[in-house]
Amino acid sequence: MITVTNLSYRYEDGCPEVISDIDFQIKEGEVFGFLGPSGAGKSTTQKILTGQLRDYTGTVVVAGEEIKTARRSIYNKLGVAFEFPNLYEKLTAIENLKLFGAFYNRNMQDPSELLKMVNLSDEKNTLVSSFSKGMKMRLNFVRSIMHNPEILFLDEPTSGLDPVNARIIKDIIRKLKYQGTTIFLTTHNMTDAESLCDELALIDNGKFVLTGNPSDLKIKYGTKKLRLTYLDNNIHRNRDFSLNLLGSDTEFLEILKKYEIETIHSNEATLEDIFIEVTGHALSGSETEMIDHA
Repeated sequence: MITVTNLSYRYEDGCPEVISDIDFQIKEGEVFGFLGPSGAGKSTTQKILTGQLRDYTGTVVVAGEEIKTARRSIYNKLGVAFEFPNLYEKLTAIENLKLFGAFYNRNMQDPSELLKMVNLSDEKNTLVSSFSKGMKMRLNFVRSIMHNPEILFLDEPTSGLDPVNARIIKDIIRKLKYQGTTIFLTTHNMTDAESLCDELALIDNGKFVLTGNPSDLKIKYGTKKLRLTYLDNNIHRNRDFSLNLLGSDTEFLEILKKYEIETIHSNEATLEDIFIEVTGHALSGSETEMIDHA
């Protein structure tokens, strides 16, 4: 559904490249994660893929068309939800959906059902100007899927959402994937990337530093150890064991027989750990995200 070859981009002549010679391919029905810190080139790449930035070098084929010269009809196939919602604040939630729905030549989903899906039914006749950030994010999300797009571009879809609403959005994303929607997910949220993506690319300073399946990457860069937590005379104790020949480790087997086991965990690397290992600096930095509970 998406093929990118030798993609580079700079905003002005003489300025450094924001994106530098990247290649990737996204298959139909795949969730592809673009993971990196702020300023790494994630949003720029998404704007190129959606046709907003056209003076790039390289090739970008989306839904069978070079996006630089694509027909306007391609936008019937695309859904886009950016991190900062662009909504008409003097209209109600339902009016926003009906207005944007009129732009597409597609079979549309029922706006009322979409609002119900993201817990906005009670506010469907409320002006968007009174909405919290979290409410706008949810409205912006269902706006992007109301025309049943074949390819969906999501930029930080759970940013600022409380855990309940974040889970709702992620469950919808999983359902869309199951239905065959191709999803390009831009995020610096490691939990979202690990739980949603089939493949991901770690990007830093406009270049790919690593690509692959999240589980495979965690196994590759993790240490092959197991941490055992057990109760010894009402004292919680931790012991680490190598996974190599674990079944013949006498100390490990003795603990299993003698003590009450509380937890057993393999020592997998997180995506943050992996990013630090390959780049030498943190993925998410020291930013603290504001959570909107509305």
